[in-house]
Order: sequence, then structure tokens, then C-alpha cells
Amino acid sequence: MLSDIGVHTMVVTSAVRPIPRGWMSIPKIRVAVSVDGLPEHHDVRRKPATYERILRNIEECHVNIHWTITGPMMRRPGYLEEYLAFWNAREETVRIWVSLYTPQQNERGPEILSLSERHAAAETLEALQPRYPKLLMNKGISRAMEFPPAEPKECLFAKMSTNYSSDLKTLVEPCIFGGTPDCSQCGCAISSGLHWLKTIKVGRLVRIETLVNGSVGVGSVLGKLRREYRAHPRWEAPAAPEHDLVQIRGK
Repeated sequence: MLSDIGVHTMVVTSAVRPIPRGWMSIPKIRVAVSVDGLPEHHDVRRKPATYERILRNIEECHVNIHWTITGPMMRRPGYLEEYLAFWNAREETVRIWVSLYTPQQNERGPEILSLSERHAAAETLEALQPRYPKLLMNKGISRAMEFPPAEPKECLFAKMSTNYSSDLKTLVEPCIFGGTPDCSQCGCAISSGLHWLKTIKVGRLVRIETLVNGSVGVGSVLGKLRREYRAHPRWEAPAAPEHDLVQIRGK
């Protein structure tokens, strides 16, 4: 297994099936369970992975809880704290990660947070963290949630990750969301965390972002020296279509 060679591994699941208890003793492995809100929202979105089933399937385990906040949750007073109070009190919970719902470009729907709701969510979570210490949140992550990277080339997570579909062949671009995500409304927990992390200075001298960009630059130069080199499609300009699109109009 990857853990045998010192690689940290995370298994993300809905916990619709029991989590093997033996996994808990494997070094460098963490299980994350997606729980998208309180039962009134989660059970509708994730059925059959309902709260009842999750709680039964994580017994005697130690897991991270990942929560995606949507618009309706922000429109009910006290919702965020109610969720945190429940999961922070569970013995199985190691950490609670929070994402904000990330729409695709031009998407319209009730799950999308308004700008004011995004700011309110970030500020509320930061204020609640001392009361619920399992919540992974600080001022830097909170600010990154309010002001996400504007495009993939500014996103440290997009730069450092390569994502494939379940066939392990099809690349998912430009990031784990695929399609055309609206980066201006990105709420990805990992993106937010790395967007904050890249501002930290190593040895109080060099920002992590500078080190990553330098590493990417060196890797690109060395890669071009290889005969089989192919530029990553994420950083190439899209090719022009061979033929003009045909517009079909109804009568």
C-alpha cells in the first residue's frame, strides 16, 4: 500500500458502507466522510447514505468530516453552530473540514451563496472555531474563503494536483470540479487552505508560493529536455476549432 512507502493517503467516502476497522491502525491513512449539512439537507442529497447509516458505519473509527455549506443553510439562523456542535462532540470525529458550494460558470440555483452569505459563513466559522476545536479554520483560511483565487493558474491546489476520472485515464480539468467552475465563487476546502498556506514564509524569508512557482518552472524546463515531453493541457491555450460552429435556429 502507499502507506508502506511513507505516502499519506486519504480515502473519501459517503460511509454508505461500513468503514473497515482495520484501516484505523494503518499508518498515514485517514478516512474523510462527506456529511453535507444536518439531516434535513444531507439525507435528501446523500440518500441512502443517511445520518443513521453514517453513524452506524463509523462506529469505533476515527474520521474527518467534510461539510459543504449551501445557500439554504446560511438562511437559517444558528445552522452552522448546530452542525459543528453535533460533529465536534462525536468521539469518531478527528477534524471538521468546511467547503462552500462551488458553482459552474453561469449556473443559477438556490444552493449558491451570495457574496454577503460567503463573507458571513467565513466570519462565523472563524468566530466559532475556539468553541469547536475540531473545526479546521483560522483567520488565513477564512480570508481565503472570502477571496478565493480568481483562476486556476492562481490556485496552488490546481497547480499541484492532477485529477483523473474513475477510469484512471480521463483527465479532469481544470481542477477536481471539472467542467468550467466559477473560480470567483470557489469554496473548495483544500483550495482555501493552500491559498492561505502559500502566503506563509519559510524561515521568514521566502513565501511558499515563490518556492512552488520556482519548482514548477524548473520542472517545466527539465521536462522539455525529454524526448517524450508533452505540455500539460491545463497550461496550454485551447486549440481553435477546425470548423465554424453551426447555429441551428427554429422557425
